[in-house]
Amino acid sequence: MNVFVDGQYGTTGLLIHERLQARSDVQLLSIPEELKKDPEIRANVMNEADLVFLCLPDEAAREAVTLIRNLNTRVIDSSTAFRTDEAWTYGLPELSAGQRDKIAGAARVSVPGCHATAFILAINPLIQLGILPRDYPVDCSSLTGYSGGGKGLIAQYENGSGQQGKSISTPPLHYRLDLHHKHLPEMTKFAGLAYKPLFLPTVCDFYNGMVATIPMATRLLHHQPKLSEIHAALADYYDGERFVRVLPLEDTELLSSNALDPTRCNGTNQAEILVFGNDDQVVVACRLDNLGKGSSGAAIQCMNLMMGLDEGLGL
Repeated sequence: MNVFVDGQYGTTGLLIHERLQARSDVQLLSIPEELKKDPEIRANVMNEADLVFLCLPDEAAREAVTLIRNLNTRVIDSSTAFRTDEAWTYGLPELSAGQRDKIAGAARVSVPGCHATAFILAINPLIQLGILPRDYPVDCSSLTGYSGGGKGLIAQYENGSGQQGKSISTPPLHYRLDLHHKHLPEMTKFAGLAYKPLFLPTVCDFYNGMVATIPMATRLLHHQPKLSEIHAALADYYDGERFVRVLPLEDTELLSSNALDPTRCNGTNQAEILVFGNDDQVVVACRLDNLGKGSSGAAIQCMNLMMGLDEGLGL
């Protein structure tokens, strides 16, 4: 199949391009560097493709879609531009029982944001199963590597006081203190919440990896479930999923070190969900590679479904 990655020099685009280069079933179309901004040339290449990945800023992604006139060209977008657009399919196969079929039959798929993926995987099942009230005042904290900020933030860390060959580390930094992070609309919609969560992300001095944590008071949940019941509900929901694993309550890493490593899923398309705390207060956490299941891996997972291939091919 002919595939074009528009924006292949960005963080997500580079990883998608690298993964696809190793596949014999994909012919990567390309444009010379000096011509990559020529709209006519871009349009010609995109309309020749069976599938186009858009790895661009929001406005550029919206503009790029207007260049695609071939009804047989399918599109996967990695920006925020179309994630809550009803004309696009949300690219999270594990969202619900029918989501894979929707992605497989879609012409336009929007890949979730990394924070949104972790958040939705952690609490959507609890809402769908009637455990977490839709109007619960959800609070989420998320630690992420600096690669999620794109080229500018990567350069700031690696040319400044970041960990890459530097002796001085940069402390964790909260950001979006106005509480208006761009992932909030999709987090609210696809988790099934009645109100926006209170979401505070933190960028840390490691390249990739992330963990989102959501605390809950069980007295405010439906039927006041125990810790073990919340864990069992999540484990049952994701039973048989290839890329989402609910770790056992007695997970040895958590018990022995009392720590939650945000980089443990790096280099994979895996998301791990952990449940810890006690019967009064529970924390549900989800960790993943923000460049894997949080972006490029998720995009390729969707491509495989759209092309009728094994979902895990190349992952």
